[in-house]
Amino acid sequence: MPLLISAFVLGVACGLRAVVGFAAVSWAARRQQLPLEGTWLSFLGFRLTPYITSLLAFGEMINDKLPKTPSRLVPAQFGARVVMGAFTGTAIGLSHGHLVTGALAGLAGSVVGTLAGSKARAFAARLIGRDLPAALLEDVLAVVLAVVAIVML
Repeated sequence: MPLLISAFVLGVACGLRAVVGFAAVSWAARRQQLPLEGTWLSFLGFRLTPYITSLLAFGEMINDKLPKTPSRLVPAQFGARVVMGAFTGTAIGLSHGHLVTGALAGLAGSVVGTLAGSKARAFAARLIGRDLPAALLEDVLAVVLAVVAIVML
């Protein structure tokens, strides 16, 4: 059960920020907390992969604040978040012998995170009066959820 919860929570984090879950899984694989050696996802544990994925996640957080960044609800953005959620769930599932259930839990979490994150950010932005503080709060929530999901493994 902790496996499914972790995959789901990481999926939610991917729904908020697509690459954050990917970076968290990479750090867990590098620290041997997520045994992926000998699998097709073993590259996640390579020496430089966590740094590269973290840099990508940071870049995504910056890009999210730009005025021309499209809504997460447009098909390309929504699809990317769902794919990343399924991918991170797959990594967790694969490391514990439950590839399909991990992928499905990550996918479901990313759909929930994408839809709920959009509503929550819009609500917070209206409440605060500006989008930037709401977006920064969402960044923090995505990172915290990813860390919690990895710690729960």
